[in-house]
Amino acid sequence: QVQLVESGGGMVQDGGSLRLSCAASGRTFSIYNMGWFRQAPGKERESVAVSSLSGGMRWYRDTVKGRFTISRDNAKNTVYLQMNSLKPEDTAIYYCAAGRIYYGGSWSERNVDYWGKGTLVTVSV
Repeated sequence: QVQLVESGGGMVQDGGSLRLSCAASGRTFSIYNMGWFRQAPGKERESVAVSSLSGGMRWYRDTVKGRFTISRDNAKNTVYLQMNSLKPEDTAIYYCAAGRIYYGGSWSERNVDYWGKGTLVTVSV
């Protein structure tokens, strides 16, 4: 079992920045691909950013490329999502995810083994 706890969400103005953190406990963190998903009101959950086991491969949704950065610290069992130049359309609940299977590109929810409870990010105009 892996427990994931997100933090760092909140309210920010258009153009602002936030840094989300996801602390993992339980089984060995380094054997899991880690990622962030988000779900906006009235929309389906979508993959936002993914980091492979070592962090050597990263993927970003087109709408966040150049603004968001995913990173992981395997020594601290933590994955981060630095979000800059935030826009109102980034408003959503952001979920941390861990899984053993990742083939590259957008991460299918079917390959996620563990989910955090989510943290709310609100970007105001």
